[in-house]
Amino acid sequence: MLTDEYRYKILKILEANPEISQRDLAKKLNISLGRVNFCLKALIEKGLLKASNFRNSQNKLAYMYLLTSQGLEEKSVITARFLKAKLQEYAKLQAEIEELRQDSHQVLNNSFHQAEIHAL
Repeated sequence: MLTDEYRYKILKILEANPEISQRDLAKKLNISLGRVNFCLKALIEKGLLKASNFRNSQNKLAYMYLLTSQGLEEKSVITARFLKAKLQEYAKLQAEIEELRQDSHQVLNNSFHQAEIHAL
C-alpha cells in the first residue's frame, strides 16, 4: 500500500532529482527495490508521474520521472496533510515529555524527602 508518507517522500525526491534510479530511490527511502517499483507504477497509473526514457552518461537506457501538473497539485495536498499529522505527533510527544518530566521531578522529590527522614 502506498501511504501518504511514501507518496510525499517519493514525489519530493523525484521533483528534486527526476533522473534518480529506482535503486538509489530505494536506498534513500530505506525500502526494497520491488516496493519502489510498485510505488512508481501506482503513481504513474494515478497520473501523478510521467516516466520517459533517456540515455544516461554510461550509455544505458534509463528513466526520468517527471511530476505531472496533477502530481504537483497532489504533492501540495499531501504535504499539507503530512504536515498536519506530524504536528499532531509532535504535540503528543511534547505532552508525553512534559508528563515524564513531572514524574521524574516527583520521584526525585520523594527520594529527597525519604533521605531527609532517614537522616533524622
